[in-house]
Amino acid sequence: MAVSGNPFLTGDFAKFDFASMMDPSKLAEQWEKIDFTAVPEQFKVPGVDAQALVDAQKRNIEAFASANKIALEGAQAVVRRQAEILRQGIEDASKAFGELNAAGTPQDKLAKQAELMKSAYEASLGNLRELTEMATKSNGEAAELLTTRVSESFSELTGEVKKAAKKK
Repeated sequence: MAVSGNPFLTGDFAKFDFASMMDPSKLAEQWEKIDFTAVPEQFKVPGVDAQALVDAQKRNIEAFASANKIALEGAQAVVRRQAEILRQGIEDASKAFGELNAAGTPQDKLAKQAELMKSAYEASLGNLRELTEMATKSNGEAAELLTTRVSESFSELTGEVKKAAKKK
């Protein structure tokens, strides 16, 4: 006899570390701690393959964890590159101050200042472009993974509906 109530609330969530959701590498491990093996037995609906639903959800969670990992790694790469850009910017500024303090006429110093400002502006645009491309690439990879999984989910759902229709 089927048990009434929500079959998805029978898992032991006390073992689940919700803080791990911020660490994609540990997210899948946390889901393994929850026992969903009883769900198909408790969720008996005629014509519905509960195990297929559980398996599909597991694949969804795995895809989500992988996408999070890709996005997190991309964000970390952007932050590392920003730190490199900052370090280089400080070095460049120090060098520029040295060049501006060098002996020369006021006109020479003004020309040098304009040259340094132009160079700094162009470098900033290049850095901005690079950081944007890095973020776009990792976010695109994560989105592609999720898009693929959504498409697979719809195909799986269509297959299950067709199976159920044949059984009637």
